[in-house]
Amino acid sequence: MNQENQGSDKIGIMKYEDLTYKIIGCAMEVHKHLGNGFQEVIYQRALSIEFDNQGIQYSREHEMQIQYKEQDIGTRRVDFFVENKIMVEIKAIIDLEDVHLAQAMNYVEAYDLEIGLLINFGAKSLQHKRVHNNKIKKS
Repeated sequence: MNQENQGSDKIGIMKYEDLTYKIIGCAMEVHKHLGNGFQEVIYQRALSIEFDNQGIQYSREHEMQIQYKEQDIGTRRVDFFVENKIMVEIKAIIDLEDVHLAQAMNYVEAYDLEIGLLINFGAKSLQHKRVHNNKIKKS
């Protein structure tokens, strides 16, 4: 499975490409200054500062409703909800695994969003995956 290209279409144009690159750039800046080894909340706070510096609108620890067959079944807090378009889930673990990618993909589907980002600050080099909601038909 090619995880790097989750969500890109056949002609290479990605939904919200500029914004996702900007978010990843902010995460790279945070990782450059802090490195790995801190708890997730530290990266979350630093990323908030970087979003503010870059003029990116977001809500942190955004509570979102999860539905099953159009019925509310609970809520989940997403680390960041950026510009009312993109869910950003962050981790601070040694290495991302398939289960983390599956979790991020489940969240974009449960929240009925088109795009999400999974960012891991815990590795020596920043890891990021772009995920797409496969239940939304491309126009």
